[in-house]
Amino acid sequence: MAGGDDMSVPTVAGDPASDFDKVTLPMPPQDGFTADDLDRIPDLPPHTELIDGSLVLVSPQKRFRMLMLKLLEQQMDSQVPPGLTVYREFTLRLGERQRPEPDLMLARDQETDGPDDTWVGPEPVLLAVEIVSPESHLRDHERKPELYARAGIPHFWLVEQEEYGAAVHVYELDRLSGRYAPAGVHRDRVKVAAPGHLDIDLTRTR
Repeated sequence: MAGGDDMSVPTVAGDPASDFDKVTLPMPPQDGFTADDLDRIPDLPPHTELIDGSLVLVSPQKRFRMLMLKLLEQQMDSQVPPGLTVYREFTLRLGERQRPEPDLMLARDQETDGPDDTWVGPEPVLLAVEIVSPESHLRDHERKPELYARAGIPHFWLVEQEEYGAAVHVYELDRLSGRYAPAGVHRDRVKVAAPGHLDIDLTRTR
């Protein structure tokens, strides 16, 4: 495995006079980290992702994201039929050097699912949802949907904060182009028939 057994941890520090604590991260292998490394590196911050072999750290979330994540999770949980599971902030293994963490996923249950799993593969995933933050804007708009589409995930939602609430941009995978095609923008209510019948009142976050 890339990186071997030696996960040496150099110190990464900014201005010594700053109020920030020193941050320690492992030295990246020459070819980048692998998906398995996320389970091996000690003391990684919560919700660390792996994109293109690089570790991506998550900034503290804003109130909008917290409320929207809670709303979508609760509403989806109450509406999806048996045999489907809503995953919240769980990593998605897309390849040797790709292990992003969508904010939410809707996936089919599999016989191989176990309580000690730390990731899910793309095959059972029907929907990936990203709630945009300022620091994740580029990843959420460009790299992540590219990875999800390439993995064949049929549905993708991009949730953005607007002046008076939220906008949920719904996309469906075009199998011919291998890219997501817009399927509507929802501001007061998300009401869709695929990947399942969902009816979510977005005004509850205002």
